[in-house]
Amino acid sequence: MAARTIFVTGTDTGVGKTLIAAALIHKLARQGRKVVGMKPVASGSIMAAGTLRNDDALALMAEASVEAPYELVNPYCFAPAIAPHIAAAQAGTGIEMAVLHKAHTQLAAHAEFVVVEGAGGWLTPLNARETLADFPVAINSQVVLVVGMRLGCINHALLTARAIDEAGLGPCGWIANMIDPQMQQVEENIQALQQRLLSPLGIISHTRRITPQQCADSLRLPD
Repeated sequence: MAARTIFVTGTDTGVGKTLIAAALIHKLARQGRKVVGMKPVASGSIMAAGTLRNDDALALMAEASVEAPYELVNPYCFAPAIAPHIAAAQAGTGIEMAVLHKAHTQLAAHAEFVVVEGAGGWLTPLNARETLADFPVAINSQVVLVVGMRLGCINHALLTARAIDEAGLGPCGWIANMIDPQMQQVEENIQALQQRLLSPLGIISHTRRITPQQCADSLRLPD
């Protein structure tokens, strides 16, 4: 049976994609499933033992029930915390879809589930021709949209959901993540999204210290 892939994207950067992806991995592992994480492209990394390592990728690996080489989990890793295609250009390299596809195939060969965390938002550029959105299309992935609950999130969520649907991967599941403790009319915003999208897969309360393990209890897996 082919592995099932869940691609976690967000309405923006900094909306909690890593937390949600790690929580989904933890939930599947706790159910006894063979699950591995993947961070195709990461910028904002540090040197460890002579090689670049990204905290988001390491967080996914920490929850996985299937061990995999770091280079497969995170094929492209860049030091500066900037847009991936710019970081790649500065490093004198290019991001190739074939490399990402090969790494995913190798991960999927040893797992029932691959949970992939995107970078930035849905249309983050990879190179002059492709965006990160081309990757879930290429691997025919399910998509989970993390909506960072703050002013403007309805527009961002609906635009992203429309783009996912137009790519042939919708309707997507979505998760409300309370990233702004000062946001007003939160319930009304969630209701507006629920009226226009599917019911949320989870609502994550605002806390600075929530762990993937705690978050997993508030999530359900996409159908």
